[in-house]
Amino acid sequence: MDYFEYRDGRLFCEEADVSAIADDVGTPFYLYSARTVEHHYRQIDAAFAGVEHLVCYSIKSNANLALLALLAKLGSGFDAVSGGEIFRALKAGANPRRIVYAGVGKTDAEIEMALRTGILMLNVESRAELENIDRIAARLGARAPVALRVNPDVDPKTHRHITTGKKENKFGIDLVAAGEVLRDAKRFANARISGIHAHIGSQITSVDPYIESFTRVADFIQENRSVDAPIEYFNGGGGFGIFYDEQKARPVEQHAEAVVPIVRRTGCKLLLEPGRYICGNAGILVARVLYVKRSGEKTFAIVDAGMNDLIRPALYDAFHFIWPARCKVAPQPRTTESVEALRLPGIAPTDIVGRSAKAGLLRPRPPPAAAGARRSRRIFSAGAYGFTMSSNYNARPRPPEILVNGGAFRVVRERETHEQLVAGENT
Repeated sequence: MDYFEYRDGRLFCEEADVSAIADDVGTPFYLYSARTVEHHYRQIDAAFAGVEHLVCYSIKSNANLALLALLAKLGSGFDAVSGGEIFRALKAGANPRRIVYAGVGKTDAEIEMALRTGILMLNVESRAELENIDRIAARLGARAPVALRVNPDVDPKTHRHITTGKKENKFGIDLVAAGEVLRDAKRFANARISGIHAHIGSQITSVDPYIESFTRVADFIQENRSVDAPIEYFNGGGGFGIFYDEQKARPVEQHAEAVVPIVRRTGCKLLLEPGRYICGNAGILVARVLYVKRSGEKTFAIVDAGMNDLIRPALYDAFHFIWPARCKVAPQPRTTESVEALRLPGIAPTDIVGRSAKAGLLRPRPPPAAAGARRSRRIFSAGAYGFTMSSNYNARPRPPEILVNGGAFRVVRERETHEQLVAGENT
């Protein structure tokens, strides 16, 4: 569920008219719905109520301070993959004891920061990393709380670039090697191994990979109960898919129904690391059509956003619904059986393209655009990995971020300026 809908032919975010916001702040800009973020967080929290758990929002999906502060007030934990993300979470009011720190390449400075901050846990990706954390903790006179990230060798059936749980991926420790680390737990006097972590990928639209992964991890925990590493936490990762095109993603309740019994038999507290599920459909990218160009049988609408604002289509062949700001017949992008069925009166299939000097801001899908009209376009499902993966390619300032709450909106990140693009540089 999200809170974007057409009313009398105009798109609203909650109670705010998106066209009015565009007139006020200019385009392009990212627009987020606070109500949608809260709804999706509460939905996950309620779905896993059958087992003691903590939802740790994945900061990398959308790291805006206003969204992090909103989630912190709701009681969310946070999943960070860098020292910068830990800093952001703390800046937004997060409880350090609700932060987990993942990532395959933690630097010494980041590890020391995490230990001094007193976070809940560091997810360890290799024996070498564990040895380094143990060394740093000894120097600080601390005992580092860690979870071993295991690689269960499960194919999540998602895009190859966001698959993380197969044996050929760089992430985690294979189960045999992880068992050896647990049996050597006493050798790491300054690290306390109290959790097992497994994250198999992102945008997973089937329950089956989770069942397979959770079962393998649960069996691993049970088999290693006798070692000197009391496992208290079962971190199942995140990756729950959302609706981008057709209704392929499964409701989070179905995932919970399948895996909660598996976690319960381990006696562990469950940690979850969702990101996209919470914020993906809570945001849109609003752009304006600058020009319409025809070439042979094709029609191109050139918008004032670019690949630097939304790189997912170029990286992952990602699909995003694109709709006009005003539409006589209200489209229903996430309730239609097929993309080809999306046809509206007076609107022709058009390639929406960006102004970056590369092909493929938005791949040649058939999203609708009114030919010849300078109108705004709403690019849906841009709340996750939109701004956080944006860049200044072609020396373009990044767009602002706007948060809607009810009928009010506020700028939660200002539009960058040309002067900011060269700050810190010298001729």
